[in-house]
Amino acid sequence: MSDFLAANNVCGQNLLRLVSRGNAIIAELMRLKDYVPPVFSLDSKQSVQKYGSIIIDFAYFKAASVYEQKIEDDSVLQETDEELRNNFSDILTRFYLAFESIHKYVTDLNFYIDELGDGVYIHQSLDSIMFNEEGKQLMCEAVYLYGVMLLLVDYHFEGRIRERLLVSYYRYNAQRSSSTRVDDVCMLLRSTGYVRTLSKRPTNYPEEYFKRVPLRDFLIDLVIGRLRSDEIYNQTLAFPHPEHRSTAVATQASMLVIILSFKPTVLHTQTAIMREIVDRFFPDNWVISIYMGTVINLCDWWSPYKAARTALNNTLENSNVKGIAQKYGVKMDKLIQETDEVQKAGTLDENATGSLVKLMRESNVTLHWILLHTTIPTITLEDSKRSRILRQSVISESKYTTANCLRLLLSTAQIEQDVKQMYKDLLLGKEAKWLRDKGTCVERITDLAQIFGGTKPLDGIDKNQNLYSWFMEISKHIDSLKQEDGRKIVQLLQALEQVQEFHQLENNLHISQYLADTRETLHNMLRTGSISEDVMISLNIVTDCCYAWNIMESFIDVMQESIKENPPMVIKLKALFLKMASALETPLLRVNQARSADLSSVSQYYSRELEGYARRVLQIIPETVFGLLAQIVHLETHAFKEIPTKLPKDKLKDYAQLNERLQMAKLTYAVSVFTKGVLSLRSVSLGVLRVDSHRLLEDGIRQELVKKVSLALCNGLNFDQKSKITYIINNAVEEERRGSSWVPGKSWRQFQEDKHASSTDNTSLTFMGRLARELIRITDPKTTVYIDHSLAWYDIRTQNEVLNYKIFSVILETIGTPGLSGLDKLISFYIVMELEALVHYVEKNIRNKTWTSMLEDCEATLSTLDSAKSNITKLHNSVSASSSKLWSPALEWTLKVGHYQLLRKKIAYELNTACKFEAKHMEAALRTLNTAILCEITKKDNNNESESEKSELLHELSVRLDWAGISDPHNKVYIKPPKIDNIALIVFLFTVSQLNKLMYCKNTASLLSKRYQDPVDAVVFAIGIQTILRQFHVSVMNRYVKYLCMYILSFLTMESMKAGNDTETEGATNLHFLELFVKYSGIPRSLILKEIPVVVLDHSLVKMAK
Repeated sequence: MSDFLAANNVCGQNLLRLVSRGNAIIAELMRLKDYVPPVFSLDSKQSVQKYGSIIIDFAYFKAASVYEQKIEDDSVLQETDEELRNNFSDILTRFYLAFESIHKYVTDLNFYIDELGDGVYIHQSLDSIMFNEEGKQLMCEAVYLYGVMLLLVDYHFEGRIRERLLVSYYRYNAQRSSSTRVDDVCMLLRSTGYVRTLSKRPTNYPEEYFKRVPLRDFLIDLVIGRLRSDEIYNQTLAFPHPEHRSTAVATQASMLVIILSFKPTVLHTQTAIMREIVDRFFPDNWVISIYMGTVINLCDWWSPYKAARTALNNTLENSNVKGIAQKYGVKMDKLIQETDEVQKAGTLDENATGSLVKLMRESNVTLHWILLHTTIPTITLEDSKRSRILRQSVISESKYTTANCLRLLLSTAQIEQDVKQMYKDLLLGKEAKWLRDKGTCVERITDLAQIFGGTKPLDGIDKNQNLYSWFMEISKHIDSLKQEDGRKIVQLLQALEQVQEFHQLENNLHISQYLADTRETLHNMLRTGSISEDVMISLNIVTDCCYAWNIMESFIDVMQESIKENPPMVIKLKALFLKMASALETPLLRVNQARSADLSSVSQYYSRELEGYARRVLQIIPETVFGLLAQIVHLETHAFKEIPTKLPKDKLKDYAQLNERLQMAKLTYAVSVFTKGVLSLRSVSLGVLRVDSHRLLEDGIRQELVKKVSLALCNGLNFDQKSKITYIINNAVEEERRGSSWVPGKSWRQFQEDKHASSTDNTSLTFMGRLARELIRITDPKTTVYIDHSLAWYDIRTQNEVLNYKIFSVILETIGTPGLSGLDKLISFYIVMELEALVHYVEKNIRNKTWTSMLEDCEATLSTLDSAKSNITKLHNSVSASSSKLWSPALEWTLKVGHYQLLRKKIAYELNTACKFEAKHMEAALRTLNTAILCEITKKDNNNESESEKSELLHELSVRLDWAGISDPHNKVYIKPPKIDNIALIVFLFTVSQLNKLMYCKNTASLLSKRYQDPVDAVVFAIGIQTILRQFHVSVMNRYVKYLCMYILSFLTMESMKAGNDTETEGATNLHFLELFVKYSGIPRSLILKEIPVVVLDHSLVKMAK
């Protein structure tokens, strides 16, 4: 056995590594099941409309060019496709590698079997491996794990979703996928038609699925034969009682059920074989766990197979089912009493370990049967009425309740922990204890010899030289004993009993006591010497609960109710968590034996799952504590009267409020009891993780606090303009006013259609999103205009003030600096999205012939100042001709960017003002540090620090500057745009196309829109333009300013002045926009004066001011 797994046995090591890889693949699949991107489900009408043409199943392979062409022809689909590529490319690769590893596993297994047949491994063949104990275990596991992989993939990753993931990977990773086995993986994992929510079995499932990449037939026959006839794991040593046989072979039975699906002819026609299998493995059970708590019901699983179904019918007879259920129901009640009595006894007796092990065995066998046969199967292929009746029959006949089952679970887990700890201590102190007992025996026998020799005279004992010699001889025999001399110890016990009888030594109490104590010590030596690692191995086999890994989820509610009623019960849960942690040994055994690099990953996954389970169970404590605190707060704020400074004696009773204060004392005591309960866990080892109770309590309180605060903010930050009742009434009045009849059904339908618009914003997932979107909605440039002098937004139509700068003080006061800073961060994210969309739009359209010709014409026009002056009309016509088509989307994005930037500027000012008041020294220190670092950056000899250190420092400083409101949003670089030729010219032409929509208003001393139907907020537009230019090299900004100045200067020439009042007005508008741009971009005025002479500029400004 050890030879097969020896490091120098290549054959054994290769098979072991293969089985280890199989367990690691299953762990990876289980990990990934929670990370399937929701968009790949296409489970809503909106997602189908948006992604249906991009996220495609295997129909894509039949017409790949058609689908790709459809995406290419639609710019919206292109953008969505690119978004999916950027967001999910990495996770799709992870999914594909997991799927590919299944195909690689079965390919390697078949290759390994072929190598055995070809004689690659000297002195090893498939037959010789199947005769080796470890070899046949590994070979059976290798086949079984392949079947488990296929079933778990199909259960956790629905066929259509699986196909979409594979197709998306193929599309987004074409270069890599071309060199891999994508076609083979797709053939193996194409949809089987099984959908777990439908509980409908596809035709010939799962045998047809298992045949897609088949295993060798002779291998399947050999494995089934071994599993039928041999006991490959020898677990009957841990379960010696005949009634426990089905539990002893449960693991082997699960493997056999899976592997039989590779050979459906046995299930269909081999009646004798199936009867033999059922009689051996399933005489009293029909629900099994195939892998880590994945449960199946054989009544459903074998229903399409005649031979299997017929054989199982003997077990499923009503009388048999009722009898077994009643037997286990009685056992459960009896075991609950026995385990409670053991726990009440307090300490465990070392001499009673045999009875305790028996009790543990009985409890675990009972729990194994009860838990499996009362749970709902994980994989249900059919919605069978018979299986439901069987489950209900078991529950009713056994009088099963979740509370009783949990009670037995907790008691059993506690006893197991105590017994295992006792055995560990005995093993550790075995040598010392045995030697101590031997010394005691030698000392007692020597004392007896000396009593009969006369050295130590004792009343009533005559000197007896024969007994003296005999006891001295016995003393020498005891002194020469070794731990393995169990037979000699038994002989010595018999000799001591005989000498007491023959020489009538029992008449003397002292001698009798000496001999009785010696015999007791020899018995202890015998027990101590018999303690071995085998006992611990048997205990671990008996207490294994991997079958209940998923079933335990159903006990969370009952556990939490028990904790609420009795908080100290948490200490019992510690033993249960440790029992569950022992289940990790099953998937990790082969991974550990193979010394695989996957050991850390696999153990981390299962340990994290167990830790998450423990946290979910114990989260009831913080929840309950917060509920109690809410009652305490209510008493403090509403019940207790405020005690005055001076209180008359006769009023003392009125203010005492004894009942309320008693209630307060009870509540505070309850809080302390709950916290003490969870702290009593101390430190718990869950697999490879160690969870500290203080950390557990702190994390739970934080989680509950976050939940409470989020709920309060969610309920508070709600911007529903009209309540539903008001909407219905107004709608009815409107219909009456229009003269239409009142039709309740019609109004309700209208309300249903419109309610999403009138209620809270469904696009926002959190209260922060709703707050940001509401602020953006109120100050939308389409409906408002920002007036710089009054720092307020005004309605375009009514000219009434909508909002002013004070709103940011209110927000700061309401949700504090973290809230306002978070709002700022969220808005900056919106800016990034809009800038990326704008740059992508420009980059895509710059190849358009219309754009290309327009840019060439304009570039020629602006080549010289004289040319610009003489061709100003031509420039106007060229820009205006295509403005409606080209500039409309760009205007919307630009206004959004400018709008968000303006909000960020206001937020930064509010944060900075608050920081100066609340932490002026920190604000000053941050400013100084920022200035110092900027100076250091400009130096060329600053090479002492690595780039990573510099970037980390700059990042940390930037975060703090943003929180303190010191940074300037207008100067931020949000994205890294691609290189776009003539971007300065494009932005200039875009600016020119929008300037004719503005006019200068002397009343407000600002630029306003000429028509409120086509609004452009000048301030917002200027900020948006400068933000776009900031994303590119500084030369782009300079070139843009040059173009703009040339354009404006063309309006300020004498020829232009003579052209008429319109040209003069337009020149004034352009000049004011230039002033706005200079103000918000922060560029030096000298840049303007290089292009426009100061005399001309001053003269024009004075003239316009009149």
